[in-house]
Amino acid sequence: MRPTVAITGATGFIGAHVVRRLAADGWHVRILARRPVDPARFAAEVETVRGDLDDQVSLQRLLDGAVAVVHIAGLIKARSRAEFFRANAEAVGRLARIAAAAPRPPRFVLMSSLAAREPTLSDYAASKLAGEEALIAAGDALHWSILRPPAVYGPGDRATLFFFQAVGRGIGPLLGAENARLSLIHVEDLADAVAALLADERGAGLIAEIDDGGGGYGWREMIEAAAAAFGRRARTVRVPMAVPYALALANQALARIGYTPVLTPGKVREFYHHDWVCDPGPLMARTAWRPAVPLRQGFASTVAWYREHGWL
Repeated sequence: MRPTVAITGATGFIGAHVVRRLAADGWHVRILARRPVDPARFAAEVETVRGDLDDQVSLQRLLDGAVAVVHIAGLIKARSRAEFFRANAEAVGRLARIAAAAPRPPRFVLMSSLAAREPTLSDYAASKLAGEEALIAAGDALHWSILRPPAVYGPGDRATLFFFQAVGRGIGPLLGAENARLSLIHVEDLADAVAALLADERGAGLIAEIDDGGGGYGWREMIEAAAAAFGRRARTVRVPMAVPYALALANQALARIGYTPVLTPGKVREFYHHDWVCDPGPLMARTAWRPAVPLRQGFASTVAWYREHGWL
């Protein structure tokens, strides 16, 4: 009988890749979903528990008999700080407490964010750190691990699509200082890291940064890599912080009448932060995980996928 892994956020970009990876490893995958899910989305057989993260009964059904849980669900955009904290912190604590109370508490992997390293930048970043703290507070009964990925890209991602669309049109947006550097990771490498943590008890208690092993990139390096994927050159255009910040302030006003913005003042501060470089060393020291998708290869395959699916 295959061991059961419970996964939240399975229908999202990262979640779908994690489902496919763990199913390929032989796990029986059980997911939480608000609506019926077509298994063809995952190219794998999955069991679905209908419900959401606010429903205690659904969460108990999700975790019943599971030997592992991977919590990926969360908000990347919200109308208020309270919304971010309900989804990214309170829900983590609720799920962790149910897991800790199980007769055999499951292995718990939390998908956090590198933004948690800088909680003063945005409500999102603060809520991700609070989610980590909620998991840790659930107690010693849980063997937990926390992953802090930087920007994640790959087939199916809409968050980085705007960057590739711009470069495909010959424009490379510079959204930071010349010395700003940030790490990236391909979604398949991230899914492999989840699998590695579930396979190796040495990862218990680890809060792990993770990237592609490239040591971080400047915006010009990323633009050049993306342009190479299109087989063209792109003209770099510096975008002063004041421009997106003005748009973010307008979005913030619209949020008061029901609009849910992606671009907020906090998100702009995240974009223009000078250091988003990861150190994946501790994760590699305690698991068998190694990054396998370098930047140019990952950008090329992502652009190819976008084109094949009519996104570019």
